[in-house]
Amino acid sequence: MTTHTVTIANRGDAQFTVDAKRPLLDSLRAQGVDLPYGCKYGGCITCAAKLTAGTVDQRRQVALNNRQLDRGYVILCVARATSDITLEIGVESHDQLYRNPFIDPLLPHELKADIAAPKDPSNA
Repeated sequence: MTTHTVTIANRGDAQFTVDAKRPLLDSLRAQGVDLPYGCKYGGCITCAAKLTAGTVDQRRQVALNNRQLDRGYVILCVARATSDITLEIGVESHDQLYRNPFIDPLLPHELKADIAAPKDPSNA
């Protein structure tokens, strides 16, 4: 079993050992970390956290757009650590997660590729 260390920066640098094959949400909750979650399949952002160091595999997430990914957000219910990582969790980590689309709309390059791609009129 491959394990990695998760440091939660905004919780006193608390450290936890996680199985690389198990979603971070499950591993951390099993060790007593109180984390919110909703869908458990990567489709909402209830369990979002900010990754500030290290790498994760979160190919199964479908909720984050490119802007959120670029700012380091991960979806804990599907993300698996691929190295030792540092996270910020909870609402205080969400300072750049949400944005009012009416005041500050996403630009095309910030959308997911399948949303931002122009439709081919010949396939309509």
